[in-house]
Amino acid sequence: MLASTLMLFALLCAGVFLKVPYSEMSPGPTVNTLGDSHGEPVLNIAGRKTYPTSGHLNMTTVRVTGADYDMNLLEAVYGWLAGDNIVVPHENLYPDGKTEEQSTQENAEEFSQSQQSAKVAALRQLGIPVTARVIVASVVKAGPADGRLHAGDVVLAVDGTPVTGPGDVAKLVTKHQPGEPVEFTVVPAAEAAEAAKAQREPTGSTKVVVTAGKAEDDGHAIVGIRAGNDHTFPFTIDIKLADVGGPSAGLMFALGIVDKLTPEDLTGGKFVAGTGTIDDKGKVGPIGGIQMKTIGARQAGAEYFLTPAENCAAAAADVPDGLTLVKVSTIEDATKALEKIGKGDKAGLPQCSSKS
Repeated sequence: MLASTLMLFALLCAGVFLKVPYSEMSPGPTVNTLGDSHGEPVLNIAGRKTYPTSGHLNMTTVRVTGADYDMNLLEAVYGWLAGDNIVVPHENLYPDGKTEEQSTQENAEEFSQSQQSAKVAALRQLGIPVTARVIVASVVKAGPADGRLHAGDVVLAVDGTPVTGPGDVAKLVTKHQPGEPVEFTVVPAAEAAEAAKAQREPTGSTKVVVTAGKAEDDGHAIVGIRAGNDHTFPFTIDIKLADVGGPSAGLMFALGIVDKLTPEDLTGGKFVAGTGTIDDKGKVGPIGGIQMKTIGARQAGAEYFLTPAENCAAAAADVPDGLTLVKVSTIEDATKALEKIGKGDKAGLPQCSSKS
């Protein structure tokens, strides 16, 4: 007995002090995009008529251990045995040795972009015009464009050739050789911000010349910027949700906007949750931690879960009791599914299966 007790104690100590390269995922909180969070509306629309909504359109989250957290063997074993948690290799969540700060910054940027895309996709789904423009999304510190171009500058043309998308900028820059001048026609960020505030098109362009640098990988010409899209909306849409990061709430934000701007009550009072990235064209993309999100949704009371098509097979492998997985590939798919859910037409829903 004494020997067994000492052996057990030694094993427990080893389990506590032996660190393992794993992280843990668990169901996180869900938030109704049609409701409030911390006393404020998640979606606030001004300058356009909105309509009463009911029910839920909940975005879902996943809790993960931090990048700097050292999991011990005992915690890993407990996580493997716990039904609602998943233990995964640390590098799956934090590739390339990302720090906690780097991961948080990246998630914040993705969350901001997902909000922008959600607004664009929602308004286009409703047939409301949205003006798009190409901007300087970021400037590499100490790069060729540092101090010449600035984040928020609107890029109208490169070498006199008009640009219509971020990809055009890269194509035109790489036509040059390192050391050659590249001429950008831009509207400065300050004017662009003022125009956006006044909901008008920016004016007052200027020409900026940047001497191309040389990429380290293959030696092609670079200027050290990342181009992106920005939009002018015909009215104000504010999305407020603290302590959330990443792009996976895009679909549910977009659907919340559609519901508030639609006379009909899309959910019919039903409790619907979901997840999925969304792009400006309304395409729904896959996300990570799908099983954690379905568990969290069901625990919150959801009866239906809008599931990206590419996540369907994984989600269907272990569905919480009482939750119907609805397969969606676009915002149009999702709005049609909500209409069926609101009318109680469960049989007509495209449901996920373990094979799709």
